[in-house]
Amino acid sequence: MLDHLFWHLATEPSALIGTVFLLGLIIGSFLNVVVFRLPIMLEREWRQQCQEYWNLSETNSISSPDKLPSPFNLIHPSSRCPHCGHLIRAWENIPILSYLWQRGRCTACRQPISLRYPLIEFMTALLSAVCAWQLGWGWPLLGALIFTWILLAAAAIDFDRYLLPDHLTFPLLWLGILLNYGNLYCSLEDSVLGAVLGYLTLWSVYWGFKLITGKEGMGYGDFKLLAALGAWLGATALPLIILLSSLTGAILGITLIVIRGRDRNQPLPFGPFLAIAGWISLLWGTELWTTLLQTF
Repeated sequence: MLDHLFWHLATEPSALIGTVFLLGLIIGSFLNVVVFRLPIMLEREWRQQCQEYWNLSETNSISSPDKLPSPFNLIHPSSRCPHCGHLIRAWENIPILSYLWQRGRCTACRQPISLRYPLIEFMTALLSAVCAWQLGWGWPLLGALIFTWILLAAAAIDFDRYLLPDHLTFPLLWLGILLNYGNLYCSLEDSVLGAVLGYLTLWSVYWGFKLITGKEGMGYGDFKLLAALGAWLGATALPLIILLSSLTGAILGITLIVIRGRDRNQPLPFGPFLAIAGWISLLWGTELWTTLLQTF
């Protein structure tokens, strides 16, 4: 029966796209947990490390400012309403549908639920379906889905917290090299070179900007994310990724200044733009690069 299902997905593009879309909804629900909880888990870990480093006593310990239970990880405790603590039941946690059925409010306290939850679920499903449509059945699709999901989580966290966790960028980097050991997206040599040059490129920009202005233009997480993208797509993809991320960042920055009156001195996280550029490059990088070369 399982063989028949795989055969059906491999031979029917519409079935594959629909199945991946539904899978993306489920993964998107989990990514909401990652985006909310991982930064808190890291902050608690850092506080614990500081306490151990300075050898603080219990009376002088660095207490956590949150009121969340311990242990607190991606599995425990169960999801609850942040306003009233209402335990979210299974039928209240169906991606997108529960949000629509509840009209965007908690069933217990009627406080509004952030629109970002169904938005991340929908974006995960949509981008996953696009991967299926573009790549079809096979190992490249499986890799692209993992690539997409990790980038979405990293981009959302960076947008909220100006933080790109090593817990996401490092596994993404090593997985890219591992997959390209079998030349899945590029050669192993190009993958390793892409990781090295990706890191050194933004590292050089960071220090050049800091020496000239005395300010930090980006974080170390950006270096690691570009290194991960280089590991997946190879050194030859780096110019396109940098170009696309710079263009999208400039367009959004100008738009926010003009429309919303955003302070031009207020920094924008660069991680989401790197993620967008990397995702586009994975699916259409060759065509885009060919078009640019022919045009210019």
